[in-house]
Amino acid sequence: MNPSIIDVTINERVFGIRAADIDTQRNSASMLISKMYAWRGYSGNHQIGNDPNRITLTASDHGQVFGTLSLGLDSEIGLMADQVFADYVDTQRNSGKVCEIIKLAVDPAIKSKAVLASLFHVALIYARDLNGCTHIFIEVNPRHRRFYEAMLGFQTVCEARPNPRVQAPAVLLSAATAYGTEQVAKWGGMQDKAVGERSLFPWFFSQREEAGIINRLRQLG
Repeated sequence: MNPSIIDVTINERVFGIRAADIDTQRNSASMLISKMYAWRGYSGNHQIGNDPNRITLTASDHGQVFGTLSLGLDSEIGLMADQVFADYVDTQRNSGKVCEIIKLAVDPAIKSKAVLASLFHVALIYARDLNGCTHIFIEVNPRHRRFYEAMLGFQTVCEARPNPRVQAPAVLLSAATAYGTEQVAKWGGMQDKAVGERSLFPWFFSQREEAGIINRLRQLG
């Protein structure tokens, strides 16, 4: 197994955030995605391939993957969001470098804010610090929009349209990486000490931990 980018301890359980860069790890992530998407009634093929423009992250414990997301980088073939929202994605491309969060799945048995926050924070680092992205898109079911707005600071940029990949409607949300930087500076690493703050940002890493992750990823790269 490849080394973890960072280990996180929650209730005496340690899980590692890793880049899934071999087939067995991508297959484990694909199985979790297929399980979670089928449970929600979404159709389509959710297999994760070896794509140089995608970074798949996993949260795992002793080889068991219980959380995953992929960061899709913009390229000559575009983003997955272009299939449904190309007009809105193109507008953002004109003012910066864009990317997208795709294939997000977390086992509901893992009731930890830190798992989702850790995955999103490492994705933010890959987007902002290693690839110079200014905005991150995500397509979500309209029922889940409020969660991403309230917990991660995404904003709706286009209302619901049919998404043929999952045979369900989707809205397009966007967040500036600069906003993530501001929130990490304000709340990162505070966890339960952030009284009154309801977002996931207190469960992101502290600025000191973030700097260590950036250095580690640059060394690995």
